[in-house]
Amino acid sequence: MARRRHRARLPMAVAAAVAVMSTALATGTAVTGTAAAQPAPDKPTIRYTEYGIPHIIASSWEGLGTGYGYAAAKDNICTLADTYLMVNAQRSRHLGPDGKASPGQNQNTTTNLNSDLYFQRIKDNRVVERLLGKPAPDGPEPEVREAIRGYVQGYNRYLAETGVDDLSDPACRGAAWVRPITELDVYRHAHAEIIMGSADALLDGQVNAAPPGAPAAARPASSPARTAATTAAKIRDAMAVSRRQSMGSNALAVGSQGVSGGTSMLLANPHFPWQGKNRMWQSQLTIPGRVNVSGASLLGFPAVNIGHNENVAWSHTVATVAPFGLFDVQVDPLNPTAYLVDGVWEQMTSQKVEVEVRKPDGSLSKVTRTLWSTRYGPVTTSMQGVPLPWVVSAHAVRDVNMDNLRALNTWFRLDQAKDVHDVVNTLETTQGVPFFNTVASDRKGNALYADIQATPNITDEHARACLTQTGQLLFNQSLRLPNVPPISILDGKRSACDWPDDPNAVAPGLLAPQKQPRLIRSDFVGNANDSAWLANPEQPLTFPRVMGDMSAPRSLRTQELVLTAQKRINGTDGLPGKGFTPETMGKLLFADNSRAADLALNATVSMCQGLPFGLILVDGNLVNVSEACPILAAWKSHDYTADSRGSWLFANYWSFLLNGQGVEKLPWRVPFDPKDPVHTPNSLDAGSSAVRDAFGRAVLALRKAGIPLNAPLSDIQKVTRGGERIPIHGSLGQLGVLNVITPGQVDGELDVVFGSSFIQQVRFTADGPPQAFSVMAYSQSADPNSPHYADQTKLFSAGEWVTGRFTEEQIAASPHLRIKVLD
Repeated sequence: MARRRHRARLPMAVAAAVAVMSTALATGTAVTGTAAAQPAPDKPTIRYTEYGIPHIIASSWEGLGTGYGYAAAKDNICTLADTYLMVNAQRSRHLGPDGKASPGQNQNTTTNLNSDLYFQRIKDNRVVERLLGKPAPDGPEPEVREAIRGYVQGYNRYLAETGVDDLSDPACRGAAWVRPITELDVYRHAHAEIIMGSADALLDGQVNAAPPGAPAAARPASSPARTAATTAAKIRDAMAVSRRQSMGSNALAVGSQGVSGGTSMLLANPHFPWQGKNRMWQSQLTIPGRVNVSGASLLGFPAVNIGHNENVAWSHTVATVAPFGLFDVQVDPLNPTAYLVDGVWEQMTSQKVEVEVRKPDGSLSKVTRTLWSTRYGPVTTSMQGVPLPWVVSAHAVRDVNMDNLRALNTWFRLDQAKDVHDVVNTLETTQGVPFFNTVASDRKGNALYADIQATPNITDEHARACLTQTGQLLFNQSLRLPNVPPISILDGKRSACDWPDDPNAVAPGLLAPQKQPRLIRSDFVGNANDSAWLANPEQPLTFPRVMGDMSAPRSLRTQELVLTAQKRINGTDGLPGKGFTPETMGKLLFADNSRAADLALNATVSMCQGLPFGLILVDGNLVNVSEACPILAAWKSHDYTADSRGSWLFANYWSFLLNGQGVEKLPWRVPFDPKDPVHTPNSLDAGSSAVRDAFGRAVLALRKAGIPLNAPLSDIQKVTRGGERIPIHGSLGQLGVLNVITPGQVDGELDVVFGSSFIQQVRFTADGPPQAFSVMAYSQSADPNSPHYADQTKLFSAGEWVTGRFTEEQIAASPHLRIKVLD
């Protein structure tokens, strides 16, 4: 039976609704639907529509939080309870010290014990409590406090009604660590999410840092220049690997000059883990007359992080700002806990941190560890797994987000923004966004890109004056690898090298928001995790080097995003007409086109067809690849849709060819040209031995794995839900595929572990409600017994979308409407 080709499509009813809307606007008929359409109910009310999406309405922020907390717990209580266990430093007590924890962006990056030590130190230092004691903007706004108070009530109410022993999800049913929560638990969770940009790189190094057991003079010394170069290169490469394996996103905002039948559009396409604390969850939150916002948030945040209201739609992408910096401090060789600042020896601060640990026999013991700090911050002896030996010097960490709860204020204000200028004002006055860009569009036809966030105040002048030898190499080398943030290592011997305070910044040590890049246009802006430089290639941006690179190669995903926008706006992509519509936006994302294949497939096929006898020598063995040539030659669509054949072979070949390096390092006949960054490098050298070797290794690898070279992607790339293997389209970002999907080994099977999560497109018209279409790729609930455990995953697999219901009339018209009133 022939396979049905995967197509992105909107339901027929949606197309009809869009047509009706367009007709009404053309004839002048009023089409309205706002938060003031009906009065607020006396009690928080949850209206569930298709796919279990909750539309929560209340008369107060506290009531809104109550509804959110109840509904979120119903769908994901085990994931949330596990997160509260982590931020309270109790994983070792309940789950043992050797299990894996995920405190940062990636999954299972450290042990329970190291995670507990890290969070216990934060608890002992009362970091979150201190921030809660401050007024806004440093502390939460009143509406944030009210919503979180309500969230706790809603979460605890669901737990009390259901009972721990009767929870639906077997992952935590009857578990002793599932308990009622407090407001402090929620704020600790929020803080952990805000600082997660540094956790993967530095957590282990901080909790394992210990002074040397022998004087530095007794240790062999190597060349300072050689040591600096080696350390910088290792950190750069480790950070590059981490970035490829961690969270990312695409976002595209299209203004009035780039849409058809509307005033603007936004595509939000975050790439997040499919399990754990960084799962997103969809909701609509309404207080009539005050806020009406729809979209998704990280679990446990009673706000919308990525979504839209009546007038503005926005998304975030992971930025190229390192949310931390290191300081190299010279230590006394005879007393290595003393370090030199401005010619005076200072003593490090020691802190004993104690956590409870469950032994194999079930009994409890305590682990105590002494952690060390300097005036700059905690001492670390590794970064991203690369050793930073504490010998003649030590390295201290300053985390730009350690004192940041402002992000909560940022998102609550974004939920109420009126236009993109209001978005910019929110970003500037809160400076709470942690390591994210913001991309937005508004009803007025504007498209905004902004990288305004909590950034270390390291101007170019400060960097030149204060970077150590290793820091100079690392700072500059980082700029030659796309997506890798510039990492600073400053001279801790001089107090003047600390991040200076700027009176225009919201908090000490931050780069003033006025120095950070932003761009508003009427055609398009976008970001795919490269720096701000090419938000739109017609208007390259400049900014301090600490925020990323300029005039440097772009990732293939950035090229694909820009080319997709340009071709659609110009009408040269093969689709009807010009300008984006909901239909064309969905088709282009789910076309799953590979920019790498566009650039390299023809040359690769020519190489394969020209091989004598179809043989390639790999590690001394001849590999016959003649079978692969016609398979790749037939893969003319260059896509990673479910029925594509040859795509998996090309993906393996491309991975071997890259071998961990940037795409610009491949054997291109036309090198990168900063004057044409979207189209260069290009023209792969088919005669290169590297091309032949990578191709031979890919063919050999698939044969060893028992995978046919022409296997359709749907036979290989799947996710398991309730024992069912669901095919998933899309592929790796390094292939230049926008719909990023990353498989990994789960219980001995290849399974999707992260990638496209909450995908939403929003169109504004001059009047009437926003038109939104979305899909939660991994579905709303992590509970295998929930009806919403796999429903949207199957929808995503088929390339289909959920029609957004935003107005009261649209919600009431849902044939799946279920109402829960929290009396």
